[in-house]
Amino acid sequence: MRPAIAIDLGSARTRAWMPGRGMFVDVPTRVPDLADSPAPVRRGRIVDTDGCVRMLRALLHRCAPPWRPRPVLVLCRPVLDEAADRARAHLVLKEALAPRVALFIDSVKAAAIGAGADLADSRPLLVVDLGAELTEVAVLAEGAVVAARRAEMGVRDLGDAVTTATIARTTGTLVGEMLREASGPEVVDALGRGALLVGAGALLPEFVQDLAAALDTPVRAAPAPRTAALRGAAVAVMAARRHPMVAATG
Repeated sequence: MRPAIAIDLGSARTRAWMPGRGMFVDVPTRVPDLADSPAPVRRGRIVDTDGCVRMLRALLHRCAPPWRPRPVLVLCRPVLDEAADRARAHLVLKEALAPRVALFIDSVKAAAIGAGADLADSRPLLVVDLGAELTEVAVLAEGAVVAARRAEMGVRDLGDAVTTATIARTTGTLVGEMLREASGPEVVDALGRGALLVGAGALLPEFVQDLAAALDTPVRAAPAPRTAALRGAAVAVMAARRHPMVAATG
């Protein structure tokens, strides 16, 4: 059976998972041997393709043996990413790891899976992902993202000018935009159930409180929220590896 790898390429940290090894990479996202260089990922976007290739090659080939046959990969991606973002990600994976199959999963969906949410549940789910440099809000219904918004703001921005209340209000604005533009009842229904909070922000009790106040709904912080997306991507890559079309490739 083909090797399987799940990767969460974040603005702050890069994490990778393999069956039998679990999470075997959890390091700052930076180009090897160039600690003072600009980060290759900013606000969820790959801004240095060559740097990302070097980083993944160094990390994954150092921590794991060469893969024969070529692996199946699932990479977490920010919700609402653009075609150019996906093209850069495909190029990085191709150059760094030469996978047989490379798939994407929305980070918010992966995090919900990793947090134990039942995506087969017909009731919509509101997910808030407060990461290092990005805030993402999405409503999942029957396993699909039906509404989403994002803001280029994260825990790294916290300081005198940006507080947890600031980010909570911004999140509330994003949810309000989804409510106004929704064509169905999913956003209202999801908001009524409460929000699932993932990412580094879920470790900040004051943000949990501020977000509950801004949304006027209960907020549940996911267990081990920083690695929830990777755990969900791990579930996805194992399902992909078992898929008949992938298995048939040998």
